[in-house]
Amino acid sequence: MMVWIPKPSPAELHKLRFKIPVQNTQYFTFTPLIEFVEMLQLKKPLAFIDIEATGTNVSTDRIVEIAIVKLLPDGNRTVKRKIINPQIPIPQVCIDMHGITNEMVKDAPVFKQVAQEIKQFLDGCDLSCYNAYRLDIPMLMEEFIRAEVEFEMKNRKIVDVQKIFHQMEQRTLSAAYKFYCNKNLDGAHGAEVDANATVEILNAQIERYPQLGNTVDSIIKAVGEDSIIDFARRFIFDDKGTEIFNFGKHKGRPVADVLKAEPQYYDWMMKGEFPMNTKQKLTEMYTRIMLKKLS
Repeated sequence: MMVWIPKPSPAELHKLRFKIPVQNTQYFTFTPLIEFVEMLQLKKPLAFIDIEATGTNVSTDRIVEIAIVKLLPDGNRTVKRKIINPQIPIPQVCIDMHGITNEMVKDAPVFKQVAQEIKQFLDGCDLSCYNAYRLDIPMLMEEFIRAEVEFEMKNRKIVDVQKIFHQMEQRTLSAAYKFYCNKNLDGAHGAEVDANATVEILNAQIERYPQLGNTVDSIIKAVGEDSIIDFARRFIFDDKGTEIFNFGKHKGRPVADVLKAEPQYYDWMMKGEFPMNTKQKLTEMYTRIMLKKLS
């Protein structure tokens, strides 16, 4: 189902999200943001993502709500929101935070049922989140992997609004919203409220910090881009660009050296409670290393 609505205030969004029946968890809004887009020169859509989940463990927790605010180069925005059945209980501490109950999700689709739809909505987009590398994108990647839907990150740029905030001012999304927009974030921890707040914060950051420039490339150049292998950071690159372990007894050692000497370490990790994205990247490295060894 699609519902066309004008841009609501954050407070109105918070009220709205609890009025939409669970079975009608998708809607789009088109709202002109010409002033913002004139400041932020977009070559392709920029999708602001926020998720609510059963917890913060990327390996074991599941998404219960996802909202994506897609900012288009022509100044419009498109919004998609989904309530997701996580297929595991939502702890009360999380319910108290985001307001999504087990009753609300019981008839909602599981992620696998909406994975292709979300992937298509994000096609051709760069991504932006608040705390992108630690929760939202890693957890979304885990859900795509479980759903056996390939979501390519290679040609996407990621703008982490929290990273700008911490580098420029050194603090939560609500605090950033108050600082940059001089507003209280009513309905915080509602995925769409938070995603829309992230749009406004990036707008305010571009106005406040001329050194950021007004393109995705210039922003990333100003604040730096994390060169990661897996989102859980079990593997990182050293100063020479070599893939190394970033945990455990082999921390600091090249992945290739360890897997050649101890191929059983690969089996141990694949059987362990590591994020699926970590296992996926480990398998890619293991296959490449073993093929090179045989050649």
